[in-house]
Amino acid sequence: MLHDCFNQPGYSSLFIMSFLASTLVPIGSEWLLVLMLVKGYPPVATILTATAGNYLGALTTYLVGIYGGHWLIERVFRVSAEQQEQAHRYYQRYGIFSLFFSWVPVIGDPLCLVGGLMGVNFWLFSALVASGKLVRYAITAWITLGAIG
Repeated sequence: MLHDCFNQPGYSSLFIMSFLASTLVPIGSEWLLVLMLVKGYPPVATILTATAGNYLGALTTYLVGIYGGHWLIERVFRVSAEQQEQAHRYYQRYGIFSLFFSWVPVIGDPLCLVGGLMGVNFWLFSALVASGKLVRYAITAWITLGAIG
């Protein structure tokens, strides 16, 4: 599957990469978005595909926070007590609106996890996370299209 992402990018590959990039798996998806735009894929469909995959990956992390409990967080995802405490402090300092920045590398995934642990309202979580991810992909596309333009 990953081999196909490198050789024949398409919407399904972008969706999967974006989904995985938004979980605790340390990969990125912007490179595939850029590659697809350079190859002439329609910008709106490409941006929406990446956003949908990335949002659903974040939602998965949020649901792990709600239903998975501390055992999954510590044992499966290997989020240390120190990392959990750091995420809690950041969350308390900047509030739930920090979820808009769930696209930021390193801090984004723990923000979604903490959002689940703290029981943030699903609709508020969705609005903040999806809009942040959409803005990130739209800006990436805008810069890419401007550079090749």
